[in-house]
Amino acid sequence: MVELIEYIAKSLVDDPSSVDVTMTKNDDSIDITLKVASNDMGKVIGKQGRIAKAIRAILKAVSLKEDVKVNLEIEEY
Repeated sequence: MVELIEYIAKSLVDDPSSVDVTMTKNDDSIDITLKVASNDMGKVIGKQGRIAKAIRAILKAVSLKEDVKVNLEIEEY
């Protein structure tokens, strides 16, 4: 899952080297934190959050297959 989010984010931003994805496993869920440069935040979130919603939808599909809840947090440097 981390590789998938990293691939998607790096293809969207101007500075792919600034993308950082971390994953934390909890008892009943997985928390994924996506950090991008502040000037790339708009590209990752998109108009009215459409790109962020699409990324979360992809994660939901993967999480249903693996039977685990996944939370995505998008942060800026």
